Amino acid sequence: MNLFARVSSRPLVVSLFAASLTLSSFTAAAAFKQPGSIIAGSDLTFFPYEYMQDNRPAGFDIEYLDGLAEVMGRKAENIDTRFPNLITGLQGGRFDITNSSMYITADRLKVIDMIPYLKSGEAILAPKGSAYQPKRPEDFCGHKIGSMGATSWLQQLHKLSDEYCVKSGLKPIAISEYTTDPQTTQAMLSHAVEAQITDAAVARGVVDKLGARVVISSDSLIYPVLNGFGVLKGNEEVKKAMIEGMDKFSKTEKYAALLKKYNFQAPTADDIKTLMPKP
Repeated sequence: MNLFARVSSRPLVVSLFAASLTLSSFTAAAAFKQPGSIIAGSDLTFFPYEYMQDNRPAGFDIEYLDGLAEVMGRKAENIDTRFPNLITGLQGGRFDITNSSMYITADRLKVIDMIPYLKSGEAILAPKGSAYQPKRPEDFCGHKIGSMGATSWLQQLHKLSDEYCVKSGLKPIAISEYTTDPQTTQAMLSHAVEAQITDAAVARGVVDKLGARVVISSDSLIYPVLNGFGVLKGNEEVKKAMIEGMDKFSKTEKYAALLKKYNFQAPTADDIKTLMPKP
């Protein structure tokens, strides 16, 4: 199952993203925290986007930011921070941006600005051989489902449970939240939950690592969404520099090779028009 099509032509340049970005109501500009650097908050437990390998950050988001920083004449530094703390860390001045495959949602756009760089969505994992193999979120009614905390799809699942399951006379979804995605997978393997919902690329990575024990039970991309860098509202200098750098990096062979390496998909103009939420 191929949940992400390969890009057959040069991805849409980031200059088209600018029209969809949320404009900050603040007028004051702020600089990068350190000259020559981009300091990013990343939850380094989310393979294949960002994770630790040989005591170093690795993954698509890490390589992407490294390439982006290079064309900007800067050096990327990723600070390992658990996902629920990323936005508060950004607001508290710990880093310049969030770089952690964060989905762009209307709620997040109310508190930070976000710059889209990737199209993504979710998939469902289930233990291999188990009788319960959910194909879509509607199959979760009456079952125990695990998820990493602070993810955008949790709100959608709670809404689905209330407005679909209960109103249809079915039992609600029993949702368990965990600090990291690997902890959620472990909970599923230990039968604390029956299935797991996670990012589709992450799900593929879990299957690659644990193929004899888990399967992707869903048969289509769930809740398509844009991934984006988070930038502090009012920090126009950083946002402008990131957009210009992304435009420049998108025209390089290194960027095309990176998308091909991970089989990821850059958002098209239609994706941005359709998926970019209004704050």
